[in-house]
Amino acid sequence: MASYQKVILLAFFSLCLILWCSNAGKIAIYWGQNENEGTLAETCATKDYNFVNIAFLPTFGNGQTPIINLAGHCDPYTNGCTNISADIEFCQAKGIKVMLSIGGGAGSYYLTSSEDARQVATYLWNSFLGGKSSSRPLGNAVLDGIDFDIEGGTNQHWDDLARYLSAYSNKGKKVYLTAAPQCPFPDAWIGNALQTGLFDIVWVQFYNNPPCQYSSGMNNLEQAWKQWNSIPASEIFLGLPASPEAAGSGFVPANDLTSQVLPAIKGSAKYGGVMLWSKYYDEQSGYSASIKNDV
Repeated sequence: MASYQKVILLAFFSLCLILWCSNAGKIAIYWGQNENEGTLAETCATKDYNFVNIAFLPTFGNGQTPIINLAGHCDPYTNGCTNISADIEFCQAKGIKVMLSIGGGAGSYYLTSSEDARQVATYLWNSFLGGKSSSRPLGNAVLDGIDFDIEGGTNQHWDDLARYLSAYSNKGKKVYLTAAPQCPFPDAWIGNALQTGLFDIVWVQFYNNPPCQYSSGMNNLEQAWKQWNSIPASEIFLGLPASPEAAGSGFVPANDLTSQVLPAIKGSAKYGGVMLWSKYYDEQSGYSASIKNDV
């Protein structure tokens, strides 16, 4: 083989290696809903996660006073959650994106108008992102973005909220937008908002939804996965419970995930990785540690 051909071949394999490494999947985790799951800093120190969603801000919209709920971790009514600021910065220093997840499975939240959405966006910007407020529930640390875990209320004006939040990226630090819809496509709550093309990552909940989760067969899961890959988002994550106890249904044993599910979906252009609910259950099961080399 001529020397120049060897050089080209070597360059080709080097490029393939670089691309393969850069396309390695990531793991996202939800933290904040169980006081026995450890601190946010301890969560990031495991080196198992690339994204941490702080859960939840379950009360906002319709003129309500927004209030964060981090279970037993801290008391927001006495400004007790501001100490988490140092943990957020610790995580970010390790290259981990830290998001605030709004909504959740239980709460009081909905948007009544585009103006209501604008006001909520302003609150989120000033209280958790790059703005300023005399009252910042998590302290002065600047979060990386907002996660939409909308599972109730109405399906109105979430697209407006996404537009208002995205516009703040023009003020400096990018505001990442992520979402956690249910796997039946399109999502009943934020399906329209996800068509805006403003969401960077969508981690779809392939659990508590028997028609499209693994326990109903790979064909159902793959069909739903293909549908989700049609939305204008940069990356799609497979959302799973971190243990059988973490959800009513949808748990995928680690061996099944790595031998059957991931090989079937990793070839898609928008594959980004795996999202897990939640840190407490992952702490009990060691699920993320058992799958991260295959994600």
